[in-house]
Amino acid sequence: MKQKTTVNIRETGKRTIRLESAAIESLEQFIDDDFEQTVELIARCQGRVVITGIGKSAIIAQKIVATLNSTGTPALFMHAADAIHGDLGMITPDDVVMCISKSGESPEIKILVPLVKNLGNTLVAIVGKVDSYLSQSAHFVLNTSVTQEACPNNLAPTSSTTAQMVMGDALAVCLIEMKGFTAEDFAKFHPGGTLGKKLYLRVADLSRLHQVPKVKLESTLREVIVEISSKMLGVTGVVDGEDRLQGIITDGDLRRMLEKNMDAAGVKAGDIMSRNPKTIQHDELAVNALELMREYDITQLLVMKGDQYHGIIHLHDLIREGII
Repeated sequence: MKQKTTVNIRETGKRTIRLESAAIESLEQFIDDDFEQTVELIARCQGRVVITGIGKSAIIAQKIVATLNSTGTPALFMHAADAIHGDLGMITPDDVVMCISKSGESPEIKILVPLVKNLGNTLVAIVGKVDSYLSQSAHFVLNTSVTQEACPNNLAPTSSTTAQMVMGDALAVCLIEMKGFTAEDFAKFHPGGTLGKKLYLRVADLSRLHQVPKVKLESTLREVIVEISSKMLGVTGVVDGEDRLQGIITDGDLRRMLEKNMDAAGVKAGDIMSRNPKTIQHDELAVNALELMREYDITQLLVMKGDQYHGIIHLHDLIREGII
């Protein structure tokens, strides 16, 4: 290794991004008949998409597998080196096999390809050289050739692996649209973490953890304070004699009342409540509650079940669940 030289770090970073951006842009010309037929093939596949590769291409293969699985297309990763030492057994007759390679000439690929074809599976190549062994052997070829790697020596897979990953994303997005894959479907495969919670956690899942703070229009100030304190949410709903929601009283409403020097002895809940409180239905997504709180710059919403007051969802509930 030669002695380190002075590098313009910012310019090198920008050049890398320009080169990889150009590689991605050039991919558009390769969205051709083979691409379209590959999407249709995978969409009607009764098995899985088994994706294989060696070196950096194997890492890209794992990413594409993860994307397909998370968007409703069953997929498996098979390392090309392991495939020829027993892992070929994971391929079933209904599977589509996809092989990723920059050169299409790796020794492991040359051994693997005829074995896959002997099994009778359709072989799709994501390859950087259309005149390579892999390209000539595959049933369908997705061209990911690039004019230059971002590596200054034009050697380390950089632009080429970016192109491979983007081609995989293009396949996945086409399949999402063909299958009518929805956000609700996505949530089924992502139940954990913040992303999953945003897609499936409902307002009722959080509001039911609390007692329902509620006072009548004619409730005294003392009754209001006791209700707010005992339910520990800093707020209470106000209902009429038929239990219909009329308003809301917060800690802030109580402070403002005191600032006005009102005669506390005769104050009723209906005198200090805020009318037309912000509400949300119990079956709404919790993330929608967060959006409303941000829009109105408030920290809680009254939860409704139809036209019936059903409880409170607080900003702290959303923070605790990692929604924010």
